[in-house]
Amino acid sequence: MTIDDNTIDKLAKLSSLEIDESKRESLKKELGDIINFVENLNEIDVSHIDATFTTVEGGTPLREDVASQDLEMSKHILSNAPKSEDGYFIVPKIIE
Repeated sequence: MTIDDNTIDKLAKLSSLEIDESKRESLKKELGDIINFVENLNEIDVSHIDATFTTVEGGTPLREDVASQDLEMSKHILSNAPKSEDGYFIVPKIIE
């Protein structure tokens, strides 16, 4: 995969970054090197190697999902909020 100006523009837009014109060429080279390295990993044959970690068997032990209400904890959390009222956070309206 080649990195061109269109790719840099798209990445800048997606990341909300402003990329200086003087750094574009070095960025293209660095991103190209990273992609080439990852593509080299795809060429390695690992079909004969057993996985050393899997979540299929056993998985991660999960805690019991039990609802609880701790009024002291709620008061403590709300005391750190910029604005709160009747046990709720007050936030700016973002949807009309």
